Amino acid sequence: MLPYAIITPARNEEAYIQHTLESVVRQKVRPVKWLIVSDGSTDRTDEIVSSYASQYDWIELMRMPERDSRDFSGKAGCFNAGYAYLTQNHSTFEVIVSLDADLSFDEHYFSFLLQKLVEDPKLGIVGTPFSENGETYDYRFSSAEYVSGACQVFRQKCFDAIGGYTPLKGGGIDVVAVQTARLLGWKVRTFPEKACVHHRPMGSANHKDRLIAAFKLGRRAYTLGWHPIWQIFRSAYQMTKKPYLTGGCALFCGYFWSMICRVERPVSGELIAFQRQEQMKRLRAFLVSCLRLKPGGASDNAPSISSRAITPAK
Repeated sequence: MLPYAIITPARNEEAYIQHTLESVVRQKVRPVKWLIVSDGSTDRTDEIVSSYASQYDWIELMRMPERDSRDFSGKAGCFNAGYAYLTQNHSTFEVIVSLDADLSFDEHYFSFLLQKLVEDPKLGIVGTPFSENGETYDYRFSSAEYVSGACQVFRQKCFDAIGGYTPLKGGGIDVVAVQTARLLGWKVRTFPEKACVHHRPMGSANHKDRLIAAFKLGRRAYTLGWHPIWQIFRSAYQMTKKPYLTGGCALFCGYFWSMICRVERPVSGELIAFQRQEQMKRLRAFLVSCLRLKPGGASDNAPSISSRAITPAK
C-alpha cells in the first residue's frame, strides 16, 4: 500500500468528530500521520482530539487562530497550512487525504482507495459517494469523474501539481481541485462500491436553515461557472426532494439572482469553459437516454443509475 497522511480541518465539530476518529483508528491500513487542524474551535473539539492523540502517536492536533466568520476559505487555509507542516516534518507519504470531521466509514475504506491508486498510476484523485440519512445524490446530476470534498484522496504529485486548495469563501474548493487536476491530465474517479456516511446535513455548516443553505448552493454554482441550462435541470430535480419544491426553487433563485447581480467569479475562464462543456455533454446523454426509454424498462443504451450515487460539492 502507498503510505498516506490525512489532514482534517475542524471547526466546532464536537457533535460529529468522534465518528471520524473511531473510523480512522479502526482502519486496517492506518495513516503514517493524521493532522487535525482546529480552525479556532471554541467547543470541545480540541479536547476530544487531544484525548485520542494521547493514545495514538500518529494523531496530532494543530490549532489555528480563532476567526469571526465561518467560510470555506478557512478550510482551504487550514488544509494548506497543515500540508506545509507535514511536508516539512514528515516526508514518508505519497498520498494525502482531505477528510472532513463529520464522516464515518468501514475499516477497509482507505485500503480500498489506496489499492485503486496502486492499480492505475494515472489516477490523481479518488473517493467514494457519501450518504445522508440513508440517501445519496442521483448519478444523473453528477459524474464518476468528480470526487466529493467530504473525502478526497490525492496522489501527492497531483496535489502539488494543482497548487493545493484555492481559498474560496463561497465554497467549491473541492470542485476547483478536481477540475484543475483533470485539466492537467490527471484521472479522477469516484468508486461507488463503497460509501461513507455524512453526519452533518449538507450546507448546514454555514446556515442551519435549509432554504438559505440551498440558496447559497445556487449562488456557489454561479460563481463556479456552471452552465445555466444545467442549473435549471438540477433545480427541477431538487424540487422532487425534501423540502419539496422550495429547495429546488431556492437553488434556482440563488443561481439566477447571482447572475442578475453579476456576482464576481473567482475561477478562470478556461475552467468555466471546461466545466460547461462537460455538463452539456452529460445533459445531452441523459436526455437522449430518456427519449430512448422503452415502455416498462430502461433503454439498451441508457446510462445505468446506481442506488449509490455521488453527492454534489459540500
